[in-house]
Amino acid sequence: MSAQNPIPTQRAISASGQSPKGGSNLIISFVKRSPAEAGAIAVFVPQSGQWPGVADALNRTSGGQLQRACRTTRFSAAVAEVCDVLAPSGITASRVLIVGLGEPRQAGAAEFERIGGTLCAHLLCSGETTLTVETTGLEGTALEPAAIAARIAFGARLRAYRFDRYRTAESELSKPTLAKVSVVTRLVNACQSKFNRLEAVAAGVFMARDLVSEPGNVLFPKAFTARIQTLTANGVRVQVLGEKKLKQLGFGALLGVSQGSAHEPQVVICEYDGTRAKRPRPPIVLAGKGVTFDSGGISIKPSAGLETLKQDMGGAASVVGVIKTLAMRKARCHVVGICGLVENMPSGSAQRPGDVVTSLSGKTIEVINTDAEGRLVLCDIMWYAQERYRPKVVIDMATLTGAIVIALGQEFAGLFCNDTQLATQLIRAGSDTGDRLWQYPMGAAYDKHLTSLIADMKNLGPNEGRSIIAAHFIKRFVQDDVAWAHVDFGGMVWSEEDTALSPKGATGFGVRLLDQLIATHYEQH
Repeated sequence: MSAQNPIPTQRAISASGQSPKGGSNLIISFVKRSPAEAGAIAVFVPQSGQWPGVADALNRTSGGQLQRACRTTRFSAAVAEVCDVLAPSGITASRVLIVGLGEPRQAGAAEFERIGGTLCAHLLCSGETTLTVETTGLEGTALEPAAIAARIAFGARLRAYRFDRYRTAESELSKPTLAKVSVVTRLVNACQSKFNRLEAVAAGVFMARDLVSEPGNVLFPKAFTARIQTLTANGVRVQVLGEKKLKQLGFGALLGVSQGSAHEPQVVICEYDGTRAKRPRPPIVLAGKGVTFDSGGISIKPSAGLETLKQDMGGAASVVGVIKTLAMRKARCHVVGICGLVENMPSGSAQRPGDVVTSLSGKTIEVINTDAEGRLVLCDIMWYAQERYRPKVVIDMATLTGAIVIALGQEFAGLFCNDTQLATQLIRAGSDTGDRLWQYPMGAAYDKHLTSLIADMKNLGPNEGRSIIAAHFIKRFVQDDVAWAHVDFGGMVWSEEDTALSPKGATGFGVRLLDQLIATHYEQH
């Protein structure tokens, strides 16, 4: 970039490590009756055609204008479909949003989150400042009333996220105006209690989104470490292994990736223990690939799309995000997150194709391609965590292969697992949260492609089955009797279009998945 357009430096990071303009500033409250102030109001209509209480009352007040508008716009009342009626006759609200409920018996948490997100997206930059969502009188849904209101609010919170840190000029029409959402419910306290837990999830998702959104010149390994260290305020124990310590310990595979960069590597361990146990049980280990920028090294990537490789630390971002969530909601579990933070750059000191490195486990690796670097990072941090903590469960999160994106697009992440029960748990958690997983096969026929002529293994096989072969490489560093899962989510870390729960950009994938998994199967109740 030219001198006329200077690049922001590390000094742009706020003292808290958080984006001064990022996240969601939307005020969300639960109330027993509609607020007096004018603004937008949302009511629900099922596909059966029967307009329930509040919707019917507003329609009669408008002289039937709301129903006429729905017929004119061919409104079908599908889930999250919206008919926007501006300045309706006889109603003080500036607009009434008729919201499709679909078939109520099929409307669960995901549907109400989507409704909340859709309403937020519809009004975010519309000029409206307030929205009231009427949930009283909803009958026959798959969700209890308190959960309905909480999930609508959660969807709105997730969708209101913006990463505006580097915007210095923006048109008034592009700036958010929606400032407050009030959800009307008879169960205010119960709704607030459920929402408080979901707010902790949103905080973790936002932290992950912020980290993935940051440019590589700002979020290099030590800067990433500073962000993780903010978790100490939430009761998380954070330990940092710097380059000198990594050399002493023998992190040869990870250090090989980083040796071409001017930025020192870091391994950061963030441990949360909410079990209150006198004798800590073996923790769940979450390992995150944290390549803050991946040029490919000497095996340099093509220039097209190279700017997106700031996202190659998405695995570490998801691990850090879920640790934040668990700590904020005081989850009764013991979880260790370990993040390998490196930058993969070409230089005179960079690792060469054909080099042999010695991993922390003692196994030697022939580096066929320096762009197959994430597995070199993961093998060392996973081995360290297993040796130190003796866990029964290890899950690694990584934007590992382009091949997974070719296969699954932006609909699923790839799951590779050596334990049927763990795989089933993860797939169900993904289905419940929208962080969906598709399990891949594994077997010796794939593993044989890692055979090296001069070392214990090589880091790359043929193009065919590349994601599976990469998973087999990582599996070689999983110790006996450890249930292990590898989540390859290169296509899910970033969205090229707006969705119901996320604007275009970083998605925060993995935080909800891991939180749900732990809450359901690994948390003391």
